[in-house]
Amino acid sequence: MRKLLLILVVLTGFMSVHAQTTDPRSFLMGFTPFPYDISVEAVTYTYDRIADDADLIVQHFDNGVPWTEALANEPYNQHVLDDMSWRRALNPRDHQLLLTTTPIAFTRDGLAEYRGTGDQMPLPAPFASYPFDHPDVIAAYIQYCDTMIEYFQPDYFMFGIEVNLLMKLAPEKWEAYMVLHRAVYAHLKERYPDLPAFVSLTGIDVAEGYTDANHANQMRALNDLLDYTDIIGWSVYPYFTDYMTIAIPTELFDELAALTDKPQAVTETGYPAQDFAIYIGDLRVEFNSDSTKQQAWIDYLLNSAQEHDFEFVVNFVLRDYDAVWRWLGSNETLEIAWRDTGLYDEDGGERPALAVWREWLARPLSG
Repeated sequence: MRKLLLILVVLTGFMSVHAQTTDPRSFLMGFTPFPYDISVEAVTYTYDRIADDADLIVQHFDNGVPWTEALANEPYNQHVLDDMSWRRALNPRDHQLLLTTTPIAFTRDGLAEYRGTGDQMPLPAPFASYPFDHPDVIAAYIQYCDTMIEYFQPDYFMFGIEVNLLMKLAPEKWEAYMVLHRAVYAHLKERYPDLPAFVSLTGIDVAEGYTDANHANQMRALNDLLDYTDIIGWSVYPYFTDYMTIAIPTELFDELAALTDKPQAVTETGYPAQDFAIYIGDLRVEFNSDSTKQQAWIDYLLNSAQEHDFEFVVNFVLRDYDAVWRWLGSNETLEIAWRDTGLYDEDGGERPALAVWREWLARPLSG
């Protein structure tokens, strides 16, 4: 009898685990192809792993806009064209594609830098003096969006990255940005009615009490955007909250989901699997973390995505980029804050979080 009970217990446990891993998931799972090293081998490795470990790829353009060429509807610099060609050629054909661009600078406090012979170049005249709502800025950015959409043929198009940070860092520019935003959204919905067009916000600043962001201003930004975005994209790096790496903020996605009835997605996230430190002025701030904490974040993230029926989830970094960090000079800038957020470590070893990720990826996709 005891043997029979033991068999039943084992079978029940197996059936429970089996049911858990075969329940459909509601969301796509993806990465950006940000490489771990400056080499063709690293780029190829990253795309190969995305082909196996995801069903969504994100082509993320946060490195400037070819403003003058876009306004004149002229060919972009060869540097830009080569990058576009390389990315399109390597995209896994059976994956859905999220294409992201932004008219806001990488520092999120003004107009995006110029992209020409290099990335994030100083703005040329007269764009250096233009506000977001200048007719030439609007015309150039719309033309740029059209060019990128028609070249990449994405399944999702995000035309602004972490746009609420503009409200946080340069609130006096918000109204002008919204003029641009509304014009771009109206154009996209008219020209590409079936393409989801949207922007992302930093979720840790929108949710109340997680950072020093002015909550009233953040809610104003969210409310301004709601009628002009098909999805609310959340950029979420939980260790930049008051929680740091001390604990996982396990109510964050419930609070964000309660703010809107719009479809939602996690456009980028990550959690460090190793200790690191950054300087804020002269103050050295230490973040103590490990692979167990990273696994806990990925588990919470994916369960929350399922609970709230998110469109997709993106872990920004596939593999730790220690080699890129050293190539940049190993200086203790913010680059180190994302260095160890890969689901593969710097040597290509699989972290425990990757097993959690793969368990969800193995589930059939609903819908």
